[in-house]
Amino acid sequence: QNEEKWDFVLVSDIHEMGSEKEIKRKKFLDELSKKGFTIKKIEDTKLFYGVRAPQHIFWKYQCLLTNPNSRQQNSSAYQDIPVTTRIRVVHFILQNTVTSDLEKLHDLMKKKVFEAAFPLHKKEEIREILKKKWARWRVLFKEQPIEEIRCYFGEKVALYFAWLGWYTYLLIFAALAGLATVAAGATVFSSSQVSKEICDANNTIMCPLCDQNCSFWVLSDTCTYAKVTHMIDNEATVVFAMFMAIWATVFLELWKRERATVATSWDLYGWDEEEEELALQLINNSQHEPRLYQHSYFRSTIVLILALLMIMVLIGIAHALVIYRAVAMALFTQSEVNLLSKHADIIAVMTGAVLHYITIVIMTKVNWHVALFLCDLEKPRTFSQRENNFTVKIFLFQFFTNFSSLIYIAFFLGRINGHPGHYVRIAGHWRLEECHPSGCITDLFIQMAVIMVLKQTISNIMEYLIPLISHQLRKKKKRPKKRSLMLGEEEEAEDPCKRQWLNNYELNEVNVFSLFNEYLEMVIQYSFTTIFVAAFPLAPLLALINNVIEIHLDAIKMMRLRRRMVPRKAKDIGIWLQVLEAIGILAVIGNGLVIAITSDFIPVQVYKYMYSPCMRENHTSMDCSTGYINSSLSVFRIQDFEPHTKVLPEFKGKHIQECRYRDYRNADDYTYTVQFWHIFAARLAFLILFEHVALCVKLIAAWYIPDVPQKVKNKILTEKHSNLRNEL
Repeated sequence: QNEEKWDFVLVSDIHEMGSEKEIKRKKFLDELSKKGFTIKKIEDTKLFYGVRAPQHIFWKYQCLLTNPNSRQQNSSAYQDIPVTTRIRVVHFILQNTVTSDLEKLHDLMKKKVFEAAFPLHKKEEIREILKKKWARWRVLFKEQPIEEIRCYFGEKVALYFAWLGWYTYLLIFAALAGLATVAAGATVFSSSQVSKEICDANNTIMCPLCDQNCSFWVLSDTCTYAKVTHMIDNEATVVFAMFMAIWATVFLELWKRERATVATSWDLYGWDEEEEELALQLINNSQHEPRLYQHSYFRSTIVLILALLMIMVLIGIAHALVIYRAVAMALFTQSEVNLLSKHADIIAVMTGAVLHYITIVIMTKVNWHVALFLCDLEKPRTFSQRENNFTVKIFLFQFFTNFSSLIYIAFFLGRINGHPGHYVRIAGHWRLEECHPSGCITDLFIQMAVIMVLKQTISNIMEYLIPLISHQLRKKKKRPKKRSLMLGEEEEAEDPCKRQWLNNYELNEVNVFSLFNEYLEMVIQYSFTTIFVAAFPLAPLLALINNVIEIHLDAIKMMRLRRRMVPRKAKDIGIWLQVLEAIGILAVIGNGLVIAITSDFIPVQVYKYMYSPCMRENHTSMDCSTGYINSSLSVFRIQDFEPHTKVLPEFKGKHIQECRYRDYRNADDYTYTVQFWHIFAARLAFLILFEHVALCVKLIAAWYIPDVPQKVKNKILTEKHSNLRNEL
C-alpha cells in the first residue's frame, strides 16, 4: 500500500526512439533520477510517468523551516509531513529542475515534450468528507469545512473560500437593507407628490425626442416609469447609500479579524513567503544564488504609459457604445416598423446593454494578454510579486471595461446634450441621447439590472457547463480500446495505478490563474454591489443569491471536474485586500455622485426650501413639493427649432406654439436661470458633505474595530514569552 504513493504524474506523447523530443524527455527524467526521485512508467495511449520524491528532501525542508525551539523536543516529528506540503515541494523541484540543455519543465511543455504534469486526487478520507459536506448541492446553506479544504487544497484556496463565505454572510445584512429601501420606496414614497404630478400632467406637452417624424408627447405618458423611479429615488436611498459605505468598511475590518484568527490557528503567523521560496531553491540546488531586488524607473514609466493607453482604449470603447445608442435611437425612431419606432428609447438602451456585455466578454480576453505582457516588461523578482503586479493591472483594466459605460450613464448622460434649437450632435448629424423622461436614474437602474442579471446568470452557467462538457469530451476521446481479448487473461493483473492516473488525466487542467479568476470575478461583483448601489438597491440581494450558488459551483468544479490544484501557502488574501479597500473608497465617491448628480433628490430639496408655495405663503397643510414638476420644465418656442428638424405642429388637433423640456433655462434667450445655479451649488455642497461624513465614519469604524482580536494577540504573546523562558 505504502509503495504506491506517487506525488506527481507527468504525461507525454509516445515519441519515436531517437527523436529530439524523446532525447529531451530522457534527459529530464535522468536529472530527476540523479536527485533521488523514483520514477514509474505506465504505457497507454500516452506515456505516464509517476514521480515520487525521496524522503531526505522533506527532512531538509522541515529542518530549514521549523522553529528552532520545537526541534529538541520531538525528533520523531520527521515522519508525517502534510500531503499539501509534499505536493508543493515536489512541484517546485519539478518546475525548477534544469536539463543539460538549460531547459526547464515549462520549456519542455512548450515544445510538446511533456503534455501535462499534475498531482493526483487520491482516495483519502478527507476527500470523501469534502465530497459529502461541501461539493454537492444539498449542503447549500451549511457552513463550509474550511479546515478540511485547507488540508486538501492548501491555505491559499482555503482562505479564498473563508473570505467568500464571510463576504456572503455579511451580504445578508446589505441585502436586507436594500430590500427595506425598495419596500419603503414602494409603500411610503409611492404616493409621492412628484409622481402624482407627472401622472396628472395630461396637458403638459413635451418637445419631441428626435429630429425626424417625432411627434410631441404628453408628460403623463411616463406615469408608470415615474412611479418606478420614485421607488429608487427618494430619501431612503440617501440613508441606504450611507449604510453601504459603512458596510463596506465594517466588512473589511471584520474580515481582517477573521483572517487573523484563521492564520493563528493554522500556525501561519510567523510564516514568511520569501523565506519559503529561498528554502525551496536551496533544497533544489544547494549552489543557488538569490535574485536581488531591482527597480528601474525607465521600465515603470513605460509600463505606466502603456497602461494609460490601454485605459484610453477602454474609455474609447465606452464612447463607441454611446455613439451606437445615439445612432440606433435615430434609426429606430424613423423605422417603418411600428413596434420599433414606438419603443425606440427602451430598445436602444436594451441593445446597448447587450452590446456592452459582449464587449466585456471580448475585452476581458484582450485585457488578460495586455496585463501579462506588461508584467513581463517589469521583470518581477518572484512569483508572488508577479502575481501582485498582474492583479493590479488586470483589475484596473477590468474595472474600466465594466464601468466606463455606467459612469457615462450616471454622470454625463443628458447633461452634455444641449437644449431644443441647439442640440449637441455627433458628426453634426445625430442628437446625443437624453435621459429617460422620468429622470436619469431610470437609465442607470436599467443598465445595472441588465448587466448584473446577465453577467451573473450567463457567467455561472458557462463556468459550470464548459468544464463539464470538456470533461465529458476528454473522457470520450481518451478511452483506449480493450485489448484484453487478444492477450488472453494476463491483462487482468493491470497496474492499479493506471486507472487512477487515467481518471486524473481526463479531468480538466488547472493553471496558476484558476483561483485568480475566481477572485477577480468576486471583486468585480463586489464593485457592482457597492459603487452604484444607490441607483440599484437590489444589487446586494442579487450578489447574495449568486454567491450561495457560486461557492458550491467552485467546490464541485475543484473536486469533481478539475485536476487537483497544487496547494499553495498564504497567510492572507494578498493584494486583493488593498483592491477591496480602494473599492470601498470609490463606493463613497460613487454613491455621493449618484445622489448629488444623477438622482432628483437635490433639485426637489432645493425647490422645497427655496421656491415652493410653503416658502412663499406659509402653507403648512400642503405638500411642499407641490408644483415641482412645473418648475423643473423649461419652455421652448416652436419657431426656434433648427431648420432641418421636421416636426408636425399639429398635436391632438391643436396647433402648438410651445413645448416643455427638462432643464432650468429662461424662456426668452435660453440661458440658465438662477434656480439652475442654486441647484448646482446645492449639488456640490451635498457631495462634499456626504463624502466627508461617509469617509469620517469609515475611518471611525476602522479605528473602532481592531484588526486582530485580543484572543489572538494574547496567544502570540504567551507563546513568545514561554519560548524566551525556555531559552533562558
